[in-house]
Amino acid sequence: MKNTKSMISTIYETLHAADLDALEGIYKNWASDYEHDVINLAGYVGHLITSDLLLTYLKNDKAKVLDAGCGTGLVGEIFHKNNFNNIEGVDFSQEMLSVAHQKNIYQSLKLVDLTKELDYEDNWFDAIVCAGTFTCGHVGPEALKEMVRITKEGGYICFTVRKQEWEASPYMQIISDMELSESWYKLVHETAEYNVKEGVSCQLCLYQVN
Repeated sequence: MKNTKSMISTIYETLHAADLDALEGIYKNWASDYEHDVINLAGYVGHLITSDLLLTYLKNDKAKVLDAGCGTGLVGEIFHKNNFNNIEGVDFSQEMLSVAHQKNIYQSLKLVDLTKELDYEDNWFDAIVCAGTFTCGHVGPEALKEMVRITKEGGYICFTVRKQEWEASPYMQIISDMELSESWYKLVHETAEYNVKEGVSCQLCLYQVN
């Protein structure tokens, strides 16, 4: 994937990391500056658009919500401000989780690799929100199947997929197959802004589990 004209160097590094170990090392050093860099320099809005969309549908503030790939807690902050207090966060970077922990907005925070089977029972969450995690070199579309498994019938899964990742991986096929198998159905699926200052878009998706 080519560098875009205005892409900041650390974002470029995360999108081109050789493997998850290299990616973890990048986030270890980036955690303290992450929010400033992605919001102020890249114009990241993934946390805003996913939260706004999910909160339009999810009205019960007692709902059990998983923030999958929670990072430093940008999504969790929004849900907390909307009186959602039953939020769990998972991420693969301990340093990012440490920043999120300082905000005191999650019921629990766990170190989790979303590319593997998740240690949750079936039908556990009322909703999952996954902002900024389906991106190059991070988590692929196969993780959506595990998310459906741990979401209750009638629950919601709201996520973004960065444009380059959407084009490079079989998201469309896997999402369509899950619709055909009646695992979930589409409520919203549209192109939206993602990193505004980079000029990068994403697919913004909201699906309801059957």
